[in-house]
Amino acid sequence: MKPDIHPAYGETQVTCTCGASFTTRSTAPSGTMHADVCSQCHPFYTGKQKILDTGGRVARFEKRYAAKSGSKASDNK
Repeated sequence: MKPDIHPAYGETQVTCTCGASFTTRSTAPSGTMHADVCSQCHPFYTGKQKILDTGGRVARFEKRYAAKSGSKASDNK
């Protein structure tokens, strides 16, 4: 490796929004990182379904096209 071109690689404290924290190694200059999801609150690891999307595009799409869902597609042959 060339000297003086690589960032410092040291211990970093990672804190999740659920409150869990752990130590890892990273090149983050501040020594701290914030994560939205970790292994203690991710639905895949916990087995619980948790909604991460707060009323997004799918709900808006369903609301907009709810009236049209009963109509048939027109045949333009």
